[in-house]
Parts: sequence; C-alpha cells; structure tokens
Amino acid sequence: MLVKMGVWSVCCISLLSCLLKVSSAHSDFFTSIGQMTDLIFTEKDLVTSLKDYIKAEESKLEQVKQWAEKLDALTATATLDPEGFLGHPVNAFKLMKRLNTEWGEVEDLVLKDMSDGFISNLTIQRQHFPNDEDQTGAGKALIRLQDTYQLDTQTISSGDLPGITTDLPYKSTLSVEDCYELGKISYSEADYYHTELWMAQALKQLDEGEDSSIDLVTVLDYLSYSVYQQGELESALDNTKRLLTIDPDHQRALGNMKYFTYQLAKQSKTEEPHKPTEDSESMKQYLPEKRKYERLCRGEGLTMTPRRQRRLFCRYYDNNRHPFYVIGPVKQEDEWDRPRIIRYHNIITEQEMEKVKELAKPRLRRATISNPVTGVLETAQYRISKSAWLDAYEHPVVDRINQRIEDITGLNVKTAEELQVANYGVGGQYEPHFDFGRKDEPDAFKELGTGNRIATWLFYMSDVTSGGATVFTDVGAAVKPMKGTAVFWYNLFPSGDGDYSTRHAACPVLVGNKWVSNKWIHERGQEFRRRCGLKKSDGRK
Repeated sequence: MLVKMGVWSVCCISLLSCLLKVSSAHSDFFTSIGQMTDLIFTEKDLVTSLKDYIKAEESKLEQVKQWAEKLDALTATATLDPEGFLGHPVNAFKLMKRLNTEWGEVEDLVLKDMSDGFISNLTIQRQHFPNDEDQTGAGKALIRLQDTYQLDTQTISSGDLPGITTDLPYKSTLSVEDCYELGKISYSEADYYHTELWMAQALKQLDEGEDSSIDLVTVLDYLSYSVYQQGELESALDNTKRLLTIDPDHQRALGNMKYFTYQLAKQSKTEEPHKPTEDSESMKQYLPEKRKYERLCRGEGLTMTPRRQRRLFCRYYDNNRHPFYVIGPVKQEDEWDRPRIIRYHNIITEQEMEKVKELAKPRLRRATISNPVTGVLETAQYRISKSAWLDAYEHPVVDRINQRIEDITGLNVKTAEELQVANYGVGGQYEPHFDFGRKDEPDAFKELGTGNRIATWLFYMSDVTSGGATVFTDVGAAVKPMKGTAVFWYNLFPSGDGDYSTRHAACPVLVGNKWVSNKWIHERGQEFRRRCGLKKSDGRK
C-alpha cells in the first residue's frame, strides 16, 4: 500500500528571525559594503531553502518510483495468466482497491506542488533584494574603477585585480553575460567608449568558446553601433559584415551596411575637421583635476621633493605635557608639510573600532552633500558611501573617542559635529571637495551656529587591500588607509581664511572594505585654543 507522504514545510520562525536582517526599505545597497554583507547571508539561506525543496522533490519522485517498480513487477506476473491471477480472490480485491483508491493517491502525489515553501520564502525576501538602481550602480562602479586605475577589461573579467593573490578563495570572474550587461549599462548612458570595450570583451570570450545565452549577433550589433558613434566607420563596417555572415537577413545590419559603406565613400572624398562640442569644451575645465585625482589614486604624481621629505619626522607627542600623555605619549608622524597633515598611530583600539561599527551599521544611510546653491542635502554620484552620526551620550566609547581628540589636538570638541562613521560601497569614493565653507557659501553651517570647520580629524577603521587613499589634489599628496590610525589637518588659517590646499578626495576602493570615522571641529570654542592671527596672511607660510 502506498505510504502517503507528509506535508513538506519550512520553519517560518527561523526564516523571519534570522534570515531577514536587511532593512525592509530599499536603501542603495551598492553604496556600502558593510550593509551588503547581509545580502550574502540572505542568499545563503535562500540556497538552503532551495536545497530543501530539491530534497522534497527527490523524496516525492522516490515514492513514485517505488510505486511504479512494485506495480511493474505485479502487472508483469498478472499479464502472464490474467484469469488465473484474478481467480485468487485477494488479487481481485486488491486490483479493485488499487484502481479505485491508490491510483488516485498517486495522482495526488504527482500533482502535489513541492515548491510552495521555497516560493513563499523567496517572495518574502524579494522585497529586500537590490533593485535595478543597485545593479546599475555596481556596474558603473566597476567602470569607474576601470578608468581610475587604468585597468583593461581582461584584467577585470579575469578577476586578477591589483592586490588580489591567486590563492584567494573568493576570486571571481566575469561571464559573457556579465560583460554584456556592463556594455548595456554604458550604452544606456550613451557612453559608447565603454560600450565598445565591454562588448568587445564579451565577443572575445564568445570567440574563445565560452558557453553563453548571449549570441554573437546581439553582441556584434551593439559593438558595431558603439564604434560607429565614436567615428570608427571601418570598424563598424567590419563588425556589421561579420554579423551578416551569421545572420544574412538581419534587417538593421543590412541597412547599416549600406549606410556605413556610403559614409566611408563620402569620407574618403572630403575629410571634415572635428568640431568640439559644447560638452567637450566644458569638460576641459574639469578634466585636469580629475586626471590629477586619478593619478594620485594610482600612486602617481606625488610632488614631495627629497628636500621636503627630509623635514618630515616621526615623534612621540604629549601635547605640551598633557597629564594623560606624559607617561604614554602618542606616536605622531608627519605625512605632509604644506598643508601640514599629521598621522597618529595606534590611536584607536580594535575593540573601540568594532563598537563604533556596531553602533553605526544599523543607521547607515546614503551619504549626502550640501547643494552649494540651495543648501539642501542630496545624494551625488561623486560620493558613493553610507554614513551614520554618533553622539557622545550614546555610548561611553564615543565619548572617550571625542575626549581623546580634544586632548591630542587641544581643540574644543563640544562645538564639533557628531562623530560621522562612513562605509564605502562598490568602487566607493568621494571626489575632490573642501571640508570648510567657502566665501561663496556664507550659510554653509549657519544652522549649527558654531562657525566654519576649522579642522578635520579622520580615523581609519580598516585596512584596504587596494585603493581607497585620501588624496590632496592641489598639493599632490596621498595618505593611505592604515587601520587604527588617524590623520589631522587644519582647514582654516589662523586668520580664519580657508586653506584651499586642503582640497581632498577619497579614492575609489578597488579591493577591500573601507571604514572611516571623522570629526569636523568648528571655530566656536577655539578662541583661546588657537588664537586668530593679526593679519590675514598669518599662518599661510
């Protein structure tokens, strides 16, 4: 007799209590590696749920298989002598029972949908999944890393990024579908340069024999159009010819073939000089700093001369025999001379860093910038990170950190902003900016009532495998993240004027996870701690 299978179910309590740790509201996952880690555990539990579903299906099929094998043997015997077989009253009774009852049970078992539990789990979690914006944001981040660190598509596709060793278990490669997706993201932004690069990489991997659901015709179609948009008519024509050898009836390619041929013939007769567009003219003012920024991120273009380098020292520092640091002075290192950038070593403990991350992580939100025109806080593509703010009263560790900053700098932190904790996302960065409010932003910190940002204190709370440096674009300085250290600089001269040489940026994180926390110290409260100069030029030399 068929043993009826029990109802397969998944423990909903476990699912809801430990599976869904991600915020119910979508919050730009790609801008914070720290918060993206929750998605790893979500996916792992989804895989567990899927495997449970597979086991349930296998169990169902095993029961059907056993039933079929039993009936196969029985019917084989019965068909040899049907009358003799049914002459036994028990066989006759059991045949009636099987056909009337048990075959119905088999039918119910075969029709039973074992996917209900898995689909239910997936539906619950789908509301916490990244969306199209996250996928596009992560794709743009890869392209940004490609440009900043001058990586070719093969390097990225193979996963052989700077800082990655071959024995790492989590090295990953890009498939044809992945390269195609990056090309489509670029295409949607009318970025035909990167469209060409990634479609060419997809084509290369297809030509090398990689199995893919993406066909050559589709890739060649995008590739020919992207090179055409860049004025490369011969390459566009070659790609179109290859497309037509695969699909001779491709209507768009047939039309493009005629058009490209006509344009090439026309071009050979008369070459028109390139006329710069308004966009290319406006970019000229931006590119020099962007190029300098990217060079510094790659470790190029540093301007420290050997003579100036010899004037940089390391020392033990007690801030004029501060009682707390007389016996245990801190390790101080000169990172740069103009502006003076100082690094403090072993200035925050592992336990303190972990507590700060623990407090901040549930409150991380997409980092914003102050619109210089409207003053409204808004997100920006040039700042890819999430941040949270911690006040001294929230935990003794935060209070202790604030006091340490005051003891070492000698500045009053009671008028400073709360401790800001930031975690950078995929290719996380913050392009060149000033921390202080300029003269054309008179209301930058008006609502705080504490004056301008006189100084910046920046903790590095993680090591970064590759990338993620803090660079000062005007002076050609680069400060690498070093876990447990902090850097400090003044944003204003003693006169109160802004020091424009402090313009700085956070380079994209190429490999690793970057956690920082910073304290912006304001002018109010420093009147007797950092006295104003008698002249506007005081402090500039």
